[in-house]
Amino acid sequence: MKILPAIDLLEGKCVRLQKGDYKKVTVYSDDPVQIARKWVELGAEGLHLVDLDGAKAGKPVNTKIIKAISDKAGVPVEIGGGIRSVQAVQDYFDLGVYHVILGTAAIEQPDLVLAAADLFPDRILVGMDVKDGKPATKGWIETVVADPLEMAEKFAAMGAARIIYTDISRDGMLKGANVEELQDFASRIDIPVTASGGVTSIDDVVAIAKLERYGVDSMIIGKALYDGYLKLDDVISTING
Repeated sequence: MKILPAIDLLEGKCVRLQKGDYKKVTVYSDDPVQIARKWVELGAEGLHLVDLDGAKAGKPVNTKIIKAISDKAGVPVEIGGGIRSVQAVQDYFDLGVYHVILGTAAIEQPDLVLAAADLFPDRILVGMDVKDGKPATKGWIETVVADPLEMAEKFAAMGAARIIYTDISRDGMLKGANVEELQDFASRIDIPVTASGGVTSIDDVVAIAKLERYGVDSMIIGKALYDGYLKLDDVISTING
């Protein structure tokens, strides 16, 4: 089970949102690169980056910071937010990012997943961000009428390497992960799943770790780390213990 600390970027700063609401922002650092180094020093095997400005703008925005993190982290970096074309995917790989996450683009332009996965096998991830049972797009501002499970199966067939499943209702709320829904989702698709949203306690970590048999092999932790509800080294030792 791989633990991926989240670094959400907004106006060049490391922040967290509540339920993806841009009006409910907590700023944790003016130096995201330093934050990235901190997580790696504490044992992170990878970092989950989100360009929140990019998600809203529909194009990459915080590229200089993302490159700096990728250059200095020493671990694989994945990035999502505002990636809407094959060129944008290529540009991020040129910056040294290891995985690119397609969210809004995957839902609105499914052929992009197929094209990108064909060009970059095993390096294209799809973010399935679910709000009230529906996939959310454009930085979680809008939702579409579709079945997240059916969409995930389609993306798997197109060559996506994994699905990042986020329960928006739990994201940034420190109310615990929706383990039952996560298990149901992961057990019904044939590619690995990364758990995201609401991981708050060691009990959450242990519960999600038990879902490895269903294909959940990694989890993203954000606000709980920044607010001190969880310590990364404790999480990692719990998983490895």
